[in-house]
Amino acid sequence: MKVAVLGAGAGGTASVAELVQAGHDVCFWARSAETLEPHLRLGGVAFEGKLGEGIARPALITTDLAAAIADVEVAVVALPTFSHGAIAKGLADAGWSSDKPVVLNPGHTGGALEFAESFSRSGRQAPPVVEFSTLTYVARKYRPDGVTVSGRAKQLKAAALRGGADVLDIAGKLFPGLTPVADVIASDLSNVNMVLHPPGAILAAAWVEATGGDFTFYVDAMTPGVARIMRQLDDERLAVARAFGHELPNLIEEMKLLGTVEADVVDTSDFCAAISGGEANRRIKGPDSLEYRYYKEDFGHGLLPFLEFAAIAGVDTPVAKSLYSLAQIAVGTEYRKGGRTAEAMGIAGLSKEQVIRKVRAL
Repeated sequence: MKVAVLGAGAGGTASVAELVQAGHDVCFWARSAETLEPHLRLGGVAFEGKLGEGIARPALITTDLAAAIADVEVAVVALPTFSHGAIAKGLADAGWSSDKPVVLNPGHTGGALEFAESFSRSGRQAPPVVEFSTLTYVARKYRPDGVTVSGRAKQLKAAALRGGADVLDIAGKLFPGLTPVADVIASDLSNVNMVLHPPGAILAAAWVEATGGDFTFYVDAMTPGVARIMRQLDDERLAVARAFGHELPNLIEEMKLLGTVEADVVDTSDFCAAISGGEANRRIKGPDSLEYRYYKEDFGHGLLPFLEFAAIAGVDTPVAKSLYSLAQIAVGTEYRKGGRTAEAMGIAGLSKEQVIRKVRAL
């Protein structure tokens, strides 16, 4: 399959490595020439870890979006969630067909809705959008021309906004191991990072600023107090999902499916032990500052859209509200400015029933 991979961070480079190895014809794009320059020098992406070891050589490496998407069958967007609106507009301006699917790897919370809303503002119908609940990989770029993949999701929730089973089948051929769910609300609310990151990010903020992240986020910072808050936040997530008609696994059960909690964990109510014992995440360092993506993404594009869904569903979420408010104060930002609001997702003023109809429309 001819695929454009958009994004040169850990997710984008890991996607290039997997898709090239699987025999797909890959065009690799990033906005930044500085980011792509090491890959151009190497002629591809160096990779190590769960995907093996080697150099994946895409057919094209470019900063020209129109060239990257020319004649491809599907685009994989592997960018930070706060880039979804901008890349949707960029694809619309570059002439992306409304018939060709876009895969958000990941979509996180509300990604497909925001992408479709932003694309449609071009005056054309948005393409089918497949949304993954979280990134396919646990990966980090420790070198400018390569990626280290310490984990690869075993089962990943995915849903389509338009296109139904056909576009989910295309996404599954690119990224095996997808578990289709009824709609993008279900995939939105299966975003583990929305629950996994905010409690530790807020409660370890002083540690982040004092040490520059010199601690392990999922072990050192996974204390009983953090875990208790995380569990209550997860209960709120499950309540909002239930209000939209979805019964979802709790956080630990979801992470077992992904492979970031060990398969032999029996007590899925013990968040502290289960998360700190996960091999894929255990060596990952804490954020190096309050500008890190746990603060930039997981509040304005994680908890904020979650709070918007909760308000539409009429479910009270005091823990999510408290963490969100504290983050705004600690980071010194107003997440609604440029964040994933109901307006950005195209669901402002809709009832719960209208939202459900919108996400299930063919």
